[in-house]
Amino acid sequence: MEKFSSSQGSIKTWAADDRPREKMMLKGAVALSNSELLAILINHGSKTRSALDLAKEILLLGANNLNELGKLSITDFQKVKGIGNAKAISIAAALELGRRRYSEEILKRTKINSSSEIAGYLKTLLKDFNYEVFVALFLNRSLKIISYEIISKGGISGTVADPRIILKKALEAGASSLIICHNHPSGNLQPSKQDDALTQKIKTASQYLDINLLDHIIVSEEGYYSYADEERI
Repeated sequence: MEKFSSSQGSIKTWAADDRPREKMMLKGAVALSNSELLAILINHGSKTRSALDLAKEILLLGANNLNELGKLSITDFQKVKGIGNAKAISIAAALELGRRRYSEEILKRTKINSSSEIAGYLKTLLKDFNYEVFVALFLNRSLKIISYEIISKGGISGTVADPRIILKKALEAGASSLIICHNHPSGNLQPSKQDDALTQKIKTASQYLDINLLDHIIVSEEGYYSYADEERI
């Protein structure tokens, strides 16, 4: 470990912007608070406020909840005085990496065993969207996920998914089966009539291509709804 000269003084005398970095070097990332980790991303404060001060204000935007913070946009972060475009982008990028790290865990598994596994994966992918997003997962014969595609993004009240696009992408991926999914930002997990009609349309069309529609899953922060679990597919 690099030694610090006596001219730098003890940790109590270092600039507030530098303390989180030095603390991380000495004790590791696990010893840092959320605001200290965020201050490292911010890197430098403004003329009147330290990076740690800015980090604490950004956390307040999400009510000191990282899940809520992840729902905010680059524009939201820039509402904090002293957070410009570059700092806001760094924060958004770090939050996205966190989402991807978690969601990729299920991709390492050799086989999908239950709707709850898929729902957990999809909730991670979609939980920060405040509008509907439609996703398709493509699987091989061993029920391992080959890839996933965001098919469409819509408004607060709904999104439109084209079965032709879904099946075209399934063929391109060489999929033997697929799972479709969308989120309900409202929290209501009950499928709509449009959801029912779309499920049937994709199921019928996929059968002509020898592709099996395994499930249609609706996710929200409240949980998930599985057409397969409800024996509706």
